[in-house]
Amino acid sequence: MTRPNGRTVRDLRRENRTAVLRRLYFDGPMSRFSLGPATGLSSGSISNVVAELVAEGLVEEAGSVDSAGGRPRILLRVAPASGRMIGVDVGETRIRIELFDLTLTELARTERPLAPAAEGAERYEVGVVVDHIREGIAEVLRTADVPAGALLGVGVGVPGIVEHPDDGGAGGAVVHGQTVGWDAVPLERLLREAVELPAEVPYRIDNGAKTLGQAEMWFGAGRGATSAVVVLFGSGVGACVTTDPPAPGRALEWGHLKVRVRGRRCRCGALGCLEAYAGAGALLDRWREAGGEPPAGAGEEAALAAMTAAAYPSDGGDPDPAAVAVLAETAEYLGAGFADLINLFQPERILVGGWAGLLLGTRFLAEVETHARAYALAYPAARVTIGLGTLGPDAVTVGAAILPLADFFARGGRREEPGPVEEAPAWTEAVRDRTAH
Repeated sequence: MTRPNGRTVRDLRRENRTAVLRRLYFDGPMSRFSLGPATGLSSGSISNVVAELVAEGLVEEAGSVDSAGGRPRILLRVAPASGRMIGVDVGETRIRIELFDLTLTELARTERPLAPAAEGAERYEVGVVVDHIREGIAEVLRTADVPAGALLGVGVGVPGIVEHPDDGGAGGAVVHGQTVGWDAVPLERLLREAVELPAEVPYRIDNGAKTLGQAEMWFGAGRGATSAVVVLFGSGVGACVTTDPPAPGRALEWGHLKVRVRGRRCRCGALGCLEAYAGAGALLDRWREAGGEPPAGAGEEAALAAMTAAAYPSDGGDPDPAAVAVLAETAEYLGAGFADLINLFQPERILVGGWAGLLLGTRFLAEVETHARAYALAYPAARVTIGLGTLGPDAVTVGAAILPLADFFARGGRREEPGPVEEAPAWTEAVRDRTAH
Protein backbone atom coordinates (compact mmCIF):
# COMPACT_ATOMS: atom_id res chain seq x y z
CA MET A 1 0.00 0.00 0.00
CA THR A 2 1.34 3.41 -1.01
CA ARG A 3 0.51 6.54 0.97
CA PRO A 4 -0.25 9.88 -0.77
CA ASN A 5 3.30 11.10 -0.08
CA GLY A 6 4.77 8.11 -1.91
CA ARG A 7 5.87 6.19 1.19
CA THR A 8 4.62 2.67 1.67
CA VAL A 9 3.51 1.05 4.91
CA ARG A 10 6.80 -0.84 4.80
CA ASP A 11 8.69 2.47 4.64
CA LEU A 12 6.81 3.79 7.66
CA ARG A 13 7.49 0.64 9.67
CA ARG A 14 11.17 0.84 8.81
CA GLU A 15 11.31 4.49 9.85
CA ASN A 16 9.56 3.72 13.15
CA ARG A 17 12.00 0.90 13.87
CA THR A 18 14.93 3.17 13.02
CA ALA A 19 13.60 5.89 15.31
CA VAL A 20 13.33 3.50 18.26
CA LEU A 21 16.65 1.79 17.64
CA ARG A 22 18.62 5.00 17.29
CA ARG A 23 17.15 6.50 20.47
CA LEU A 24 17.97 3.38 22.44
CA TYR A 25 21.43 3.23 20.89
CA PHE A 26 22.42 6.82 21.50
CA ASP A 27 20.35 7.72 24.59
CA GLY A 28 19.46 4.38 26.18
CA PRO A 29 18.63 2.60 28.31
CA MET A 30 15.14 4.10 28.10
CA SER A 31 11.63 3.03 29.09
CA ARG A 32 8.73 2.63 26.68
CA PHE A 33 7.18 5.67 28.33
CA SER A 34 10.26 7.81 27.56
CA LEU A 35 10.56 6.53 24.00
CA GLY A 36 7.23 8.10 23.03
CA PRO A 37 8.15 11.79 23.37
CA ALA A 38 11.75 11.08 22.34
CA THR A 39 10.70 9.60 18.98
CA GLY A 40 7.38 11.38 18.40
CA LEU A 41 5.62 8.02 18.02
CA SER A 42 2.35 7.07 19.66
CA SER A 43 2.30 4.66 22.60
CA GLY A 44 0.68 2.07 20.35
CA SER A 45 3.43 2.36 17.77
CA ILE A 46 6.09 2.16 20.47
CA SER A 47 4.51 -1.01 21.88
CA ASN A 48 4.35 -2.64 18.46
CA VAL A 49 7.89 -1.70 17.43
CA VAL A 50 9.42 -2.68 20.77
CA ALA A 51 7.60 -6.01 20.70
CA GLU A 52 9.05 -6.70 17.24
CA LEU A 53 12.57 -5.71 18.21
CA VAL A 54 12.49 -7.73 21.43
CA ALA A 55 11.16 -10.78 19.57
CA GLU A 56 14.01 -10.44 17.05
CA GLY A 57 16.60 -10.13 19.82
CA LEU A 58 17.68 -6.62 18.82
CA VAL A 59 16.39 -5.02 22.02
CA GLU A 60 16.55 -6.38 25.57
CA GLU A 61 15.57 -5.36 29.08
CA ALA A 62 18.17 -3.48 31.12
CA GLY A 63 16.71 -3.10 34.62
CA SER A 64 13.99 -0.77 35.80
CA VAL A 65 13.40 2.66 37.31
CA ASP A 66 10.77 3.86 39.76
CA SER A 67 7.83 5.78 38.38
CA ALA A 68 5.72 8.41 40.10
CA GLY A 69 3.07 6.47 41.98
CA GLY A 70 3.06 3.44 39.69
CA ARG A 71 4.89 0.25 38.95
CA PRO A 72 8.60 0.49 38.08
CA ARG A 73 9.24 1.12 34.42
CA ILE A 74 11.28 -1.43 32.51
CA LEU A 75 14.35 0.00 30.79
CA LEU A 76 15.27 -1.15 27.31
CA ARG A 77 18.55 -1.09 25.40
CA VAL A 78 19.98 -2.31 22.12
CA ALA A 79 21.26 -5.83 22.72
CA PRO A 80 25.06 -5.79 22.24
CA ALA A 81 25.16 -9.42 21.15
CA SER A 82 22.49 -9.00 18.46
CA GLY A 83 25.00 -8.12 15.75
CA ARG A 84 28.68 -7.98 14.88
CA MET A 85 30.68 -5.69 12.60
CA ILE A 86 34.24 -5.95 11.33
CA GLY A 87 36.39 -2.86 10.84
CA VAL A 88 39.53 -3.05 8.70
CA ASP A 89 42.27 -0.41 8.56
CA VAL A 90 44.46 -0.88 5.49
CA GLY A 91 47.37 1.26 6.59
CA GLU A 92 50.72 1.56 4.86
CA THR A 93 52.72 -0.26 7.52
CA ARG A 94 50.13 -2.76 8.76
CA ILE A 95 46.58 -3.98 8.39
CA ARG A 96 44.45 -3.97 11.51
CA ILE A 97 41.25 -6.04 11.67
CA GLU A 98 38.86 -5.69 14.61
CA LEU A 99 35.55 -7.35 15.44
CA PHE A 100 32.95 -5.34 17.37
CA ASP A 101 29.55 -6.05 18.87
CA LEU A 102 26.58 -3.84 18.10
CA THR A 103 27.62 -1.26 20.69
CA LEU A 104 31.17 -1.05 19.22
CA THR A 105 32.80 -2.98 22.06
CA GLU A 106 35.87 -4.73 20.71
CA LEU A 107 35.58 -8.53 20.75
CA ALA A 108 38.71 -9.56 18.86
CA ARG A 109 41.57 -8.05 16.89
CA THR A 110 44.57 -9.00 14.82
CA GLU A 111 47.28 -7.14 12.94
CA ARG A 112 49.30 -8.04 9.87
CA PRO A 113 52.50 -6.08 9.12
CA LEU A 114 52.91 -4.75 5.58
CA ALA A 115 56.31 -4.70 3.94
CA PRO A 116 57.18 -3.12 0.58
CA ALA A 117 56.66 -5.48 -2.33
CA ALA A 118 60.38 -5.41 -3.15
CA GLU A 119 63.52 -4.10 -1.52
CA GLY A 120 63.42 -0.32 -1.59
CA ALA A 121 59.99 -0.20 -3.23
CA GLU A 122 57.02 1.69 -1.93
CA ARG A 123 54.36 -0.25 -3.78
CA TYR A 124 52.24 -2.83 -2.00
CA GLU A 125 50.95 -5.96 -3.69
CA VAL A 126 47.17 -6.04 -3.88
CA GLY A 127 47.18 -9.81 -3.50
CA VAL A 128 49.13 -9.58 -0.24
CA VAL A 129 46.69 -7.04 1.18
CA VAL A 130 43.68 -9.15 0.19
CA ASP A 131 45.27 -12.26 1.73
CA HIS A 132 45.97 -10.40 4.99
CA ILE A 133 42.36 -9.21 5.17
CA ARG A 134 41.06 -12.70 4.37
CA GLU A 135 43.20 -14.31 7.05
CA GLY A 136 42.46 -11.57 9.59
CA ILE A 137 38.69 -11.78 9.13
CA ALA A 138 38.81 -15.55 9.55
CA GLU A 139 40.93 -15.16 12.70
CA VAL A 140 38.72 -12.64 14.51
CA LEU A 141 35.55 -14.57 13.64
CA ARG A 142 37.15 -17.76 14.94
CA THR A 143 38.52 -16.09 18.08
CA ALA A 144 35.13 -14.65 19.07
CA ASP A 145 33.14 -17.69 17.86
CA VAL A 146 30.65 -15.52 15.97
CA PRO A 147 27.28 -17.24 15.45
CA ALA A 148 26.11 -17.84 11.91
CA GLY A 149 24.21 -14.86 10.52
CA ALA A 150 25.39 -12.44 13.22
CA LEU A 151 27.83 -10.48 11.02
CA LEU A 152 26.19 -7.29 9.76
CA GLY A 153 28.99 -6.28 7.44
CA VAL A 154 32.64 -5.46 6.89
CA GLY A 155 33.88 -1.87 6.74
CA VAL A 156 37.28 -1.14 5.20
CA GLY A 157 39.33 2.06 5.39
CA VAL A 158 41.97 2.38 2.65
CA PRO A 159 44.52 4.94 1.42
CA GLY A 160 43.54 6.76 -1.75
CA ILE A 161 40.40 7.77 -3.58
CA VAL A 162 37.49 5.31 -3.45
CA GLU A 163 35.11 5.16 -6.39
CA HIS A 164 31.61 3.83 -5.75
CA PRO A 165 29.91 2.92 -9.05
CA ASP A 166 26.56 4.68 -9.30
CA ASP A 167 24.82 1.51 -10.42
CA GLY A 168 26.02 -0.49 -7.41
CA GLY A 169 27.32 -3.04 -9.91
CA ALA A 170 28.79 -6.42 -9.10
CA GLY A 171 32.33 -5.04 -9.12
CA GLY A 172 31.65 -2.73 -6.19
CA ALA A 173 34.10 -0.18 -4.79
CA VAL A 174 37.27 0.60 -6.74
CA VAL A 175 40.39 2.11 -5.11
CA HIS A 176 42.72 4.62 -6.78
CA GLY A 177 45.74 4.67 -4.45
CA GLN A 178 48.44 6.44 -6.42
CA THR A 179 50.96 6.62 -3.57
CA VAL A 180 50.83 2.85 -3.05
CA GLY A 181 50.68 1.95 -6.72
CA TRP A 182 46.99 1.01 -6.85
CA ASP A 183 45.43 1.98 -10.15
CA ALA A 184 41.68 1.27 -10.24
CA VAL A 185 41.93 -1.77 -7.95
CA PRO A 186 38.52 -3.52 -7.72
CA LEU A 187 39.01 -4.17 -4.02
CA GLU A 188 35.42 -5.07 -3.20
CA ARG A 189 35.26 -7.69 -5.96
CA LEU A 190 38.62 -9.14 -4.89
CA LEU A 191 37.51 -9.39 -1.27
CA ARG A 192 34.24 -11.06 -2.20
CA GLU A 193 36.13 -13.63 -4.23
CA ALA A 194 38.76 -14.30 -1.56
CA VAL A 195 36.97 -14.03 1.80
CA GLU A 196 34.75 -16.90 2.86
CA LEU A 197 31.68 -14.97 3.96
CA PRO A 198 28.03 -15.37 2.94
CA ALA A 199 27.18 -13.47 -0.23
CA GLU A 200 24.65 -11.30 1.61
CA VAL A 201 27.27 -9.83 4.00
CA PRO A 202 27.90 -6.27 2.73
CA TYR A 203 31.29 -4.63 2.28
CA ARG A 204 31.57 -0.88 2.84
CA ILE A 205 34.89 0.54 1.60
CA ASP A 206 36.01 4.16 1.99
CA ASN A 207 39.03 6.39 2.48
CA GLY A 208 40.82 5.83 5.79
CA ALA A 209 40.93 9.54 6.67
CA LYS A 210 37.18 9.65 6.13
CA THR A 211 36.53 6.72 8.48
CA LEU A 212 38.88 8.32 11.04
CA GLY A 213 36.92 11.56 10.76
CA GLN A 214 33.60 9.79 11.07
CA ALA A 215 34.68 8.01 14.25
CA GLU A 216 36.06 11.18 15.87
CA MET A 217 32.98 13.23 14.95
CA TRP A 218 30.51 10.69 16.30
CA PHE A 219 32.33 9.21 19.28
CA GLY A 220 35.54 11.17 19.87
CA ALA A 221 36.96 14.68 20.06
CA GLY A 222 34.64 16.02 17.37
CA ARG A 223 31.43 15.44 19.29
CA GLY A 224 29.44 18.63 19.65
CA ALA A 225 31.28 20.47 16.86
CA THR A 226 29.26 21.99 14.03
CA SER A 227 32.19 21.59 11.62
CA ALA A 228 35.63 20.07 11.80
CA VAL A 229 38.59 18.85 9.83
CA VAL A 230 40.18 15.62 11.04
CA VAL A 231 43.69 15.10 9.70
CA LEU A 232 45.49 11.77 9.51
CA PHE A 233 49.27 11.50 9.75
CA GLY A 234 50.91 8.18 9.06
CA SER A 235 53.14 7.11 6.23
CA GLY A 236 50.94 9.43 4.20
CA VAL A 237 48.89 12.50 5.02
CA GLY A 238 45.15 12.91 4.52
CA ALA A 239 42.13 14.72 5.92
CA CYS A 240 38.37 14.57 6.25
CA VAL A 241 36.22 17.70 6.32
CA THR A 242 32.82 17.61 8.00
CA THR A 243 30.40 20.51 7.73
CA ASP A 244 27.29 18.49 8.67
CA PRO A 245 28.22 16.41 11.76
CA PRO A 246 25.59 13.67 11.34
CA ALA A 247 26.53 13.00 7.72
CA PRO A 248 29.71 11.25 6.55
CA GLY A 249 32.50 13.72 5.92
CA ARG A 250 34.38 14.26 2.68
CA ALA A 251 37.86 12.86 2.21
CA LEU A 252 40.52 15.35 1.09
CA GLU A 253 43.82 14.50 -0.57
CA TRP A 254 45.28 17.22 1.63
CA GLY A 255 48.70 15.58 1.67
CA HIS A 256 49.08 16.52 -1.99
CA LEU A 257 48.51 20.20 -1.42
CA LYS A 258 51.58 22.00 -2.79
CA VAL A 259 53.61 23.71 -0.06
CA ARG A 260 56.77 24.41 -2.04
CA VAL A 261 57.19 25.08 -5.76
CA ARG A 262 59.75 22.69 -7.27
CA GLY A 263 60.14 21.13 -3.84
CA ARG A 264 60.83 17.54 -2.80
CA ARG A 265 59.40 14.76 -4.91
CA CYS A 266 56.37 13.11 -3.33
CA ARG A 267 55.46 9.42 -3.55
CA CYS A 268 52.64 10.45 -5.91
CA GLY A 269 55.27 11.64 -8.41
CA ALA A 270 54.63 15.38 -8.10
CA LEU A 271 56.93 17.98 -6.54
CA GLY A 272 56.38 20.00 -3.39
CA CYS A 273 53.48 18.07 -1.77
CA LEU A 274 52.88 18.46 1.95
CA GLU A 275 53.26 14.68 2.28
CA ALA A 276 56.81 14.98 0.89
CA TYR A 277 57.67 16.97 4.03
CA ALA A 278 55.27 15.72 6.72
CA GLY A 279 54.64 12.03 5.95
CA ALA A 280 56.47 9.66 8.29
CA GLY A 281 58.72 8.30 5.54
CA ALA A 282 59.58 11.80 4.38
CA LEU A 283 60.42 12.88 7.92
CA LEU A 284 62.85 9.98 8.31
CA ASP A 285 64.45 10.66 4.92
CA ARG A 286 64.97 14.31 5.81
CA TRP A 287 66.42 13.39 9.22
CA ARG A 288 68.86 11.02 7.53
CA GLU A 289 69.84 13.64 4.94
CA ALA A 290 70.48 16.13 7.76
CA GLY A 291 72.90 13.74 9.45
CA GLY A 292 70.52 11.83 11.71
CA GLU A 293 70.86 8.10 12.24
CA PRO A 294 67.56 6.17 12.30
CA PRO A 295 68.00 2.74 13.94
CA ALA A 296 69.25 0.20 11.42
CA GLY A 297 66.58 -2.27 10.38
CA ALA A 298 63.84 -0.53 12.36
CA GLY A 299 60.36 -0.24 10.89
CA GLU A 300 58.86 3.13 10.12
CA GLU A 301 57.00 3.48 13.43
CA ALA A 302 60.00 2.49 15.56
CA ALA A 303 62.28 4.78 13.55
CA LEU A 304 59.94 7.77 13.95
CA ALA A 305 59.72 7.08 17.69
CA ALA A 306 63.53 7.13 17.80
CA MET A 307 63.59 10.44 15.93
CA THR A 308 61.09 11.92 18.38
CA ALA A 309 63.15 10.67 21.33
CA ALA A 310 66.29 12.16 19.79
CA ALA A 311 64.65 15.56 19.41
CA TYR A 312 63.00 15.48 22.85
CA PRO A 313 65.26 13.34 25.09
CA SER A 314 63.52 12.23 28.27
CA ASP A 315 66.79 11.73 30.19
CA GLY A 316 67.72 15.40 30.10
CA GLY A 317 70.49 14.84 27.56
CA ASP A 318 71.30 17.05 24.61
CA PRO A 319 68.77 16.87 21.77
CA ASP A 320 69.86 15.79 18.32
CA PRO A 321 70.17 19.07 16.37
CA ALA A 322 69.30 17.37 13.06
CA ALA A 323 66.05 15.94 14.45
CA VAL A 324 65.17 19.27 16.08
CA ALA A 325 65.75 21.18 12.84
CA VAL A 326 63.71 18.77 10.73
CA LEU A 327 60.78 18.78 13.15
CA ALA A 328 60.87 22.58 13.44
CA GLU A 329 60.72 22.93 9.66
CA THR A 330 57.95 20.32 9.51
CA ALA A 331 55.92 22.21 12.09
CA GLU A 332 56.01 25.28 9.86
CA TYR A 333 54.98 23.32 6.76
CA LEU A 334 52.12 21.75 8.71
CA GLY A 335 51.14 25.13 10.10
CA ALA A 336 50.87 26.46 6.57
CA GLY A 337 48.81 23.42 5.59
CA PHE A 338 46.52 23.92 8.59
CA ALA A 339 46.15 27.59 7.63
CA ASP A 340 44.91 26.54 4.20
CA LEU A 341 42.30 24.30 5.85
CA ILE A 342 41.26 27.16 8.14
CA ASN A 343 40.94 29.64 5.29
CA LEU A 344 39.11 27.23 2.96
CA PHE A 345 36.66 25.60 5.37
CA GLN A 346 36.62 27.84 8.47
CA PRO A 347 36.11 24.81 10.75
CA GLU A 348 35.26 24.97 14.41
CA ARG A 349 37.91 22.34 15.17
CA ILE A 350 40.96 20.73 13.61
CA LEU A 351 41.77 17.33 15.09
CA VAL A 352 44.97 15.36 14.58
CA GLY A 353 44.95 11.57 14.37
CA GLY A 354 46.85 8.68 12.83
CA TRP A 355 49.77 6.86 14.44
CA ALA A 356 52.39 9.45 13.46
CA GLY A 357 50.12 12.35 14.38
CA LEU A 358 49.47 10.93 17.83
CA LEU A 359 53.17 10.14 18.33
CA LEU A 360 54.34 13.63 17.39
CA GLY A 361 51.31 15.68 18.36
CA THR A 362 51.86 15.91 22.08
CA ARG A 363 55.40 17.14 21.43
CA PHE A 364 55.06 19.77 18.73
CA LEU A 365 51.37 20.44 18.08
CA ALA A 366 51.62 23.76 19.94
CA GLU A 367 54.34 24.87 17.52
CA VAL A 368 52.21 23.80 14.53
CA GLU A 369 49.30 25.78 15.94
CA THR A 370 51.44 28.90 16.33
CA HIS A 371 52.41 28.77 12.66
CA ALA A 372 48.83 27.98 11.57
CA ARG A 373 47.43 31.05 13.30
CA ALA A 374 50.19 33.22 11.87
CA TYR A 375 49.55 32.07 8.29
CA ALA A 376 45.72 31.94 8.43
CA LEU A 377 43.28 34.81 8.12
CA ALA A 378 42.67 36.34 11.54
CA TYR A 379 38.89 35.93 11.69
CA PRO A 380 38.63 32.13 11.09
CA ALA A 381 41.90 31.51 12.95
CA ALA A 382 40.46 33.11 16.09
CA ARG A 383 37.47 30.76 15.98
CA VAL A 384 39.17 27.39 15.49
CA THR A 385 40.53 25.05 18.15
CA ILE A 386 43.33 22.61 17.31
CA GLY A 387 43.84 19.41 19.25
CA LEU A 388 44.45 15.67 19.17
CA GLY A 389 41.86 13.01 18.43
CA THR A 390 40.79 10.94 21.42
CA LEU A 391 40.12 7.52 19.90
CA GLY A 392 43.77 6.58 19.47
CA PRO A 393 45.18 4.28 16.79
CA ASP A 394 41.93 2.30 16.58
CA ALA A 395 39.92 5.23 15.21
CA VAL A 396 40.10 4.11 11.57
CA THR A 397 38.83 0.62 12.38
CA VAL A 398 36.04 2.03 14.57
CA GLY A 399 35.01 4.38 11.77
CA ALA A 400 35.15 1.54 9.25
CA ALA A 401 32.89 -0.62 11.44
CA ILE A 402 30.41 2.27 11.67
CA LEU A 403 29.82 2.04 7.90
CA PRO A 404 27.83 -1.24 7.97
CA LEU A 405 26.31 -0.29 11.33
CA ALA A 406 24.88 2.92 9.86
CA ASP A 407 23.36 0.96 7.00
CA PHE A 408 21.86 -1.55 9.41
CA PHE A 409 20.12 1.18 11.41
CA ALA A 410 18.97 2.91 8.22
CA ARG A 411 17.16 -0.31 7.32
CA GLY A 412 15.41 -0.36 10.68
CA GLY A 413 17.56 -3.20 11.99
CA ARG A 414 16.90 -5.41 8.99
CA ARG A 415 19.57 -7.40 7.21
CA GLU A 416 20.90 -6.41 3.80
CA GLU A 417 18.15 -5.95 1.24
CA PRO A 418 18.48 -5.98 -2.56
CA GLY A 419 19.01 -2.64 -4.25
CA PRO A 420 20.58 0.60 -3.01
CA VAL A 421 20.23 1.59 0.63
CA GLU A 422 18.14 4.68 1.30
CA GLU A 423 19.56 6.19 4.45
CA ALA A 424 16.76 7.18 6.76
CA PRO A 425 16.66 10.77 8.03
CA ALA A 426 16.18 9.47 11.56
CA TRP A 427 19.73 8.08 11.59
CA THR A 428 21.30 11.44 10.90
CA GLU A 429 19.01 13.11 13.39
CA ALA A 430 20.15 10.60 15.97
CA VAL A 431 23.80 11.50 15.51
CA ARG A 432 22.95 15.20 15.59
CA ASP A 433 21.14 14.72 18.89
CA ARG A 434 24.00 12.71 20.33
CA THR A 435 26.74 15.10 19.31
CA ALA A 436 24.77 18.01 20.69
CA HIS A 437 24.93 16.63 24.22
